[in-house]
Amino acid sequence: MAAQIRTLVSSQWLLEAIRNNRISPKLRILDASWYLAKTKRDARAEFAQSHISGASYFDIDECCEKSCGDLDHMLPSPERFSQYVEALGVGNDTHVVVYDTHNFGAFSAPRVWWMFRLFGHSAVSVLDGGMKHWLHSNYPVTAEYTAPEPNTFSASFNPSWVKTYEDILQNIHAKAVTVVDARSAGRFKGTEPEPRDDVLPGHYPGTVNIPFYSLLDQSGKMLPLENLAKIFKEADVDVQKPLWATCGSGVTACVVILAAHLLGHPGACLYDGSWTEWFKRAPPEYIISEK
Repeated sequence: MAAQIRTLVSSQWLLEAIRNNRISPKLRILDASWYLAKTKRDARAEFAQSHISGASYFDIDECCEKSCGDLDHMLPSPERFSQYVEALGVGNDTHVVVYDTHNFGAFSAPRVWWMFRLFGHSAVSVLDGGMKHWLHSNYPVTAEYTAPEPNTFSASFNPSWVKTYEDILQNIHAKAVTVVDARSAGRFKGTEPEPRDDVLPGHYPGTVNIPFYSLLDQSGKMLPLENLAKIFKEADVDVQKPLWATCGSGVTACVVILAAHLLGHPGACLYDGSWTEWFKRAPPEYIISEK
């Protein structure tokens, strides 16, 4: 089944699946919305008020490793991930479709898409354009929710896809792998503030900047492949070579990973701690800022 799963599914495809009563243990929809604290938006409360019919809420701040101090939503153990998605009705033979409600069209859903793949589940798709495109298409939403029947999920884990502070530090010296930073140009350069009060903007040596939203069109959908290829090429990123992604806290970097995947990359890696961890741990000479 997994070989037939498309990385992106359209709003029309999902609407037809819902109308044909295909939401079942074989097909689950997950609202993976997440917002930075400064936005004052409560994604779980918004889900309770309005979501795509049949969806369940996936909370990246709950499905995480909670012993990482002041680092948010670090990756959970395979056991924790299995336990969490089982409660959402996801089994090893379930096709999972993830979306989020961000105004960009994709923000946190690609993080959950990547997590499923990291934990051995390739039958996962991102709703292209997310809730933004869904509502633009005048498709229905609901406040009704019925908890799915628990399922059985057994996670495997691909540790090579997860990069650490030490990996980044080593690569600064080795210059072996291209690292793409998905934050805005201002945050990358150090001229705009970070959304977290305890972190200053900037970047580490050797990183290239591809803001995640530059990979999306006005409707929130991923750009056509030729446009994505052009963006990567202009940033001097070869999607046939090893590629690591970073951002503020490991969420929007997954939009870059998704784009690289669509272009045929076998598996871009994520620096899970991202800039938040780096800023708090790195020596000053490894924090580059134009400010």
